[in-house]
Amino acid sequence: MTSRERLLCVLNGKTPDRVPVSTYELVGYDTKNFCNTEPSYGELMDYIRRKADCIAMWDAMSNRRLAASAYPVDVKVKESKIKDGYETKKSVRIGNKTLTCASRCFDGVYTVWETEPWCKNLDDVDTMLSIPYEPVKYDVSDYARIKEEVSDNGIIMPSLSDPAHTAMSMMEFSESLLWVMTETDHFAKAVDILHERIMENLRRELDVVVCDLYRICGPEYMTPPLLPRWCFERFMFPYVKDMVELIHSKGGKVRIHCHSNIGTLTDLLEKTGTDSIDPCEGPPDGDIEFFELKKRIGKNVTLFGNIELKLLENGTESEVREETRRIIEVGKPDGRFVIMPTAAPINVPLSKRTQANYMAYIDEALSIGVY
Repeated sequence: MTSRERLLCVLNGKTPDRVPVSTYELVGYDTKNFCNTEPSYGELMDYIRRKADCIAMWDAMSNRRLAASAYPVDVKVKESKIKDGYETKKSVRIGNKTLTCASRCFDGVYTVWETEPWCKNLDDVDTMLSIPYEPVKYDVSDYARIKEEVSDNGIIMPSLSDPAHTAMSMMEFSESLLWVMTETDHFAKAVDILHERIMENLRRELDVVVCDLYRICGPEYMTPPLLPRWCFERFMFPYVKDMVELIHSKGGKVRIHCHSNIGTLTDLLEKTGTDSIDPCEGPPDGDIEFFELKKRIGKNVTLFGNIELKLLENGTESEVREETRRIIEVGKPDGRFVIMPTAAPINVPLSKRTQANYMAYIDEALSIGVY
């Protein structure tokens, strides 16, 4: 089997020639991915290209602005140098109110930290949602490149935000939790507004390109103990289910991305109709052991997981090999399983320990993953 055939096989509920081996955000076949342009990652990425199964994280360009709308608001951007990095400040005038946000990035770390959200209170949320809705247009001119690069080496996976996640991301996280619990009707109205917009945008995106697999990000925002089950049941489940059904109607597959505690939510996750979930974290990072998750939903949902990144960064090669064997022994029976780390390194330079552990993980998975 090619990597593409192997991954589509497990997503279709069938048993492949061997367990697919993913390296998650370390995408071997995408020349624009940072790990393929950073020299310290070079040797590992060559290894990944030769041995692993690629899931290329790629998103179409669009004219989306704020509040899931393409309405042409004027966002002013100011970037300044800070110690060991950069700070970006943004501002936008909406009606008679100015909203601001800020973020920071640091040298040698490939991620961005939000230091100030757009909305500090519910009045700010109302202001943000007062932006008129204009459907988003998608530019898929880069799709031919990524499709050619990936080819039979894997599949292509855009990422989507569900409406509850989009709403909560407007505020500082702890404030968004209070919003859900103490101003529930207001939150419900915001989610309904955003859901209508997100669904229309998704329809338009799927009209111009349908990729192999879509990752829906955001359900982890409503997992216990952050919020009780009823919040997930009311604000996550029905809206994600709508997204899944729309993607399926166009021929795509779905993977729900949900860190943290999913032990009390497995029935709801399965009922969304999703084809797969990740990263399936066990205790202490999650609340359900992998064997129990496999038993509950593994016949109907493909499980992606669950080698913890902290093990790959800090463990020994023998520990990595032992954990890889343990996870494959649980996930392998009856198929519907892709072994995958829970995240990927973002530091530069890449440490030699992390590199060696990734190689040990790949080798061990290949050596015992054959059906």
